[in-house]
Amino acid sequence: MNVEQMKIVVKEILSKTDLTPCIVGHRGVGKSAGIIQSCRELERRYVSLRLGQMEVGDLVGIPFRSGEVMQWSRPSWIPGGDEPPTVIHCDELNRAQQEDTLQAIFQFVEPPAEGMLRAIHTHKLSRRHKVVVSINPPDGSYQVATLDRALVDRMVMLYVETDYQCWARYAQRRDLAGEVRQFLGGNQNLLAKQGMPMDLQVEPSERAWEMVSTLKQNCSFPAELEMEVYAGVVGREAAIAFMRWLSDRQGRPLTAPEVLNDWPAVAKRAEVQRDDVQAATINDLTATLQVFPELSDEQEENLVAYIALLPRDLRFGFVKTLLKIPEVALRLVRDKHDHVIYDAIRAINQQAG
Repeated sequence: MNVEQMKIVVKEILSKTDLTPCIVGHRGVGKSAGIIQSCRELERRYVSLRLGQMEVGDLVGIPFRSGEVMQWSRPSWIPGGDEPPTVIHCDELNRAQQEDTLQAIFQFVEPPAEGMLRAIHTHKLSRRHKVVVSINPPDGSYQVATLDRALVDRMVMLYVETDYQCWARYAQRRDLAGEVRQFLGGNQNLLAKQGMPMDLQVEPSERAWEMVSTLKQNCSFPAELEMEVYAGVVGREAAIAFMRWLSDRQGRPLTAPEVLNDWPAVAKRAEVQRDDVQAATINDLTATLQVFPELSDEQEENLVAYIALLPRDLRFGFVKTLLKIPEVALRLVRDKHDHVIYDAIRAINQQAG
């Protein structure tokens, strides 16, 4: 994405989630300028941390004794809870000169756990304040530290590349010298080179998919950027598969709410689902019933109707799982469901024997 697109995505993430965007790009492409402009447009105060110039004490504060307790002074860069909404820019994250500095900031760039506040050592950051990171890619051109997988997994990686048209609009707004603009209009290859490697080996994980869920539920990205944003969380291959799945509505598995609440409308779709698609529906039903096992009479009938049309092997496996959920098991073993459930229970008992 170019800098203008990066600003759209960063503003969406910062204003609607607690996630940490990490801007990856080559020197001079406009990472910091884009972040500053985003803060201005969001009407947020901007604080820059040049991590390549900082030590652990600059991040966690200086220790002092208060009675019998050791305390740490709050660094001046950490905004208080009553200060104006602020974006803290952790610049040059992978230029931190000491390993312990990188370890100290690790906690701060990690999005806060549910119900918790973002923190660094003993200092808490109010939810009104946000964090954004920028780095140069570890492609051998820069003196940077390698970021481990655990740290990369906690951020939304946004890759920013040179785009002449984007730069030309910026140059026009800044009223850069006409001779420079005219020269580069005919010599676009003399901007930073495009396509230089920036891959940070982003891969899918449970945490990464939770971040995708947060983005999907809270943010609205332009269609041409959505896949790129998700690729910065779970990797390009997984993001492409997810986007294809989103677009393939006809082949998408039925969800647990559809089976339990709208069975008459979806019964024909359920009947023709492939086994692998049925497995996805079964997994969703299993997870849903394990968390919310209480069924209405209508939902009970709908669940049994779905079980009835499953192939024999899938039916036995699904019933075996459902019988481990006490509230659901009490409903399935009713006499009126024997024509669907009895064979499965008998097969399960034979396996146990």
